[in-house]
Amino acid sequence: MPVTVHIPTPLRSFVGNKEEAEINMEGSVKQVLICLMEEHESLRKHLFSEDGKIRNFVNIYVNDEDIRYQKGDETLVKSGDNISIIPSIAGG
Repeated sequence: MPVTVHIPTPLRSFVGNKEEAEINMEGSVKQVLICLMEEHESLRKHLFSEDGKIRNFVNIYVNDEDIRYQKGDETLVKSGDNISIIPSIAGG
């Protein structure tokens, strides 16, 4: 069973307008996202900064748990887990 990455509406155009992507690997959140970006390179600049860190305005959840309160991008995921990418919304 793959890890499912849920793609938010603003980023779907970078992944062929898919709502989710299935990644057949286990490992850290960062490893799974890198695997996703290998297939969809244009997604990289929206998720990661030039120094390879997840951008501040991108929130990542594994099974509805914010990775900031776990091990960050080193949070481990296993088969059947769900990763949700939630971009912060700014306004005024």
